[in-house]
Amino acid sequence: MEYKHWRKFASKMVKVKRAPKRVFINAVDSYASKNIAKWLSKQTLQSNATTDREGVKVKSNDNVLQSYPVVGTLSEGSEEDTPYLQEAYVQLSREMILEKLLECDVIIYNITQHPDQVDEACWAVSALHNKISSFTGPKMFILVSTVMTWACSEAVISGELELPFTDDDFRRRQAHPNFKQHIELEKLVAKLGRTERSSFSTYIVVSGLQYGMGEQVLHLFFRMSWLGQEKEIPVFGEGNNIVPTIHIRDLASVIHKVIELQPKPYYLLAVDYSNNTMKDIVKAIAVALGPGKIQKKPFEEAFLEQELSIMEINLMNINLCMEAAHLKEQFSIRWVCEFGLVENIELVVEEFRQIRGLVPVRICVLGPPAVGKSSLSQQICDHYKLHHIQLTEAISETISHLEHMVRTTISVAENEESPLAIEAQELLNIFKENLEQNGGMLDDHLLVRVVVDKLMTNPCKNQGFVLDGFPKTYNQAKEVFHVEEQESEDKASPVPSYNKKIMPEFVFCLEASDAFLKERVINLPEKLLQEHKYEQENFLQMLVKYREKNMEEQTVVNYFEEHGITPFITDITDEKAPDSQLLMHSICESVGQPRNYGLSSQEVQKEGRIHTGTPDELAREQKEVEDALQRSAHWEMWTKTLEEKRQWEVQQLEVLTVPMKNYLMDMNIMTTMSQGLIACGSAWPEDPIDFLAEYLLKNNP
Repeated sequence: MEYKHWRKFASKMVKVKRAPKRVFINAVDSYASKNIAKWLSKQTLQSNATTDREGVKVKSNDNVLQSYPVVGTLSEGSEEDTPYLQEAYVQLSREMILEKLLECDVIIYNITQHPDQVDEACWAVSALHNKISSFTGPKMFILVSTVMTWACSEAVISGELELPFTDDDFRRRQAHPNFKQHIELEKLVAKLGRTERSSFSTYIVVSGLQYGMGEQVLHLFFRMSWLGQEKEIPVFGEGNNIVPTIHIRDLASVIHKVIELQPKPYYLLAVDYSNNTMKDIVKAIAVALGPGKIQKKPFEEAFLEQELSIMEINLMNINLCMEAAHLKEQFSIRWVCEFGLVENIELVVEEFRQIRGLVPVRICVLGPPAVGKSSLSQQICDHYKLHHIQLTEAISETISHLEHMVRTTISVAENEESPLAIEAQELLNIFKENLEQNGGMLDDHLLVRVVVDKLMTNPCKNQGFVLDGFPKTYNQAKEVFHVEEQESEDKASPVPSYNKKIMPEFVFCLEASDAFLKERVINLPEKLLQEHKYEQENFLQMLVKYREKNMEEQTVVNYFEEHGITPFITDITDEKAPDSQLLMHSICESVGQPRNYGLSSQEVQKEGRIHTGTPDELAREQKEVEDALQRSAHWEMWTKTLEEKRQWEVQQLEVLTVPMKNYLMDMNIMTTMSQGLIACGSAWPEDPIDFLAEYLLKNNP
């Protein structure tokens, strides 16, 4: 008996380590599913305790890190790199997919992006439910749905206030007409999860408009702003609609919490705590990345945007105020963007740049006068699509901007001098006086201000720049790029710091002999001589000053070397002139590939460049161009037809009303009616109708 008792006790205390849950996600090459899969594959469970066979925790010295093994499906022809997946399935039959689903503990189906995902999710949850008897352990099915299933819900009014929708209002939700299948699927998932919840639990996570990590729905506005080709970023419609949103990593965190906590409520809203309108969102993007201005356009024009799907257009037009009550009450989430996109626009913009590989290229080209800095800088700008910064142009732009500020601020203030106008006018006067005193140039402190302001503009922060021939001295470089000194750990020696947002990554220093430079200036056209002030005496003085500055102990090259940037020094000769292919080739090797969106298909055709893609890619690009042209032609034809029909209706109405107008005028009815209305307006009778009727009877012509 004692032996049996001890054996029973020992068997109870056998340590049973909790195996990590195997997770299945559909369409992993889509935006939402990919980010959810990445997030879950990085989450680890730190287990320093095990359980006995009756589920009681037993202390252990083991410290095991367990992560979620994630598997998923990819679309046909997908080239997605998926190191975060243990297994990736392509072109499997439904029978084979069901076998894979039965091997998993958690099945996640995302239906927020493509309508065809709904049918597969409906099949998957039904097929799993039919196989409950063959489950080797409990399974969880999570449907990631969209707030479009709430789009037509009637608002809850309390007094004069409109209350936000919460998770508990889900039984009153009404779907957008295009999302009827989505809401039917939600109901099916909820129904099947109530039958045998201990073996097969189901959850519906309703996601707001997803943003972050490179963007999907809002990518059009981010791309337009980043490119800087539009003076105003469009807002389709009035833009006053409230759009429920959530950062994609916060959505992944919600799903992670559902897997871990298995909460009692099965219907969960996944939205952040913002109430941003569509106009607020686009404005924030435009200010952070683009021109800072927005323009309202008819909502129908959104359908002309090739990048936007019908599903995304509908989502941007939603108007719902929602509150995720269950998240607040039951989950403890480490939010990335708890209060929405507008409040966290800097973080989201940085994610957009990093994920899309849109890192600015910052270059500085230095050298003596007439060595060819401007020609080389322009070539680099053309190749990498950067902004060419020349001192004379930067000064002119600053003065024009100040003059514009003075004019517009005064006109807005109705000819009253506002503080902004006074400040702009004072600064403008300082610049003009300084230019006159220095023969068209500025003192260093003003010049530094002009250059820094230019480098900090959105176009320079987005694409990058080529700084042409500046800074010229060590002190100028220090003033332009230097920021406050940061204290080191020992607080004894301060660590010199610089502004990482504007500090050049690459510095190209062109060198040439005085004889070569003089010969080059002699052969320049008269127009260029006058433009650059390279007349003989002036040029020789400029050359002497340059040589003197570069003989000092501290030079511009020294400044960059002190900050870990090694300048590329190139001797310019006739064989290696600034406009030669050899020099440009060596620069491209140093800088690397362009970090932007690249050329459009139209630009590729225009420049006659060779496309190295596959025939399928070429055909797809050609089809996209043709579709865009066709949609544009249809829109113009529709607009023209609508205008012609409206004009025809107006003409027909005028034709039909001519006999009636003639009759009324011939019978003096209109004259009498007008006089009666005037009399009625003067008398203010209690019953205007009776008064007018009596007047017409008395004065019947």
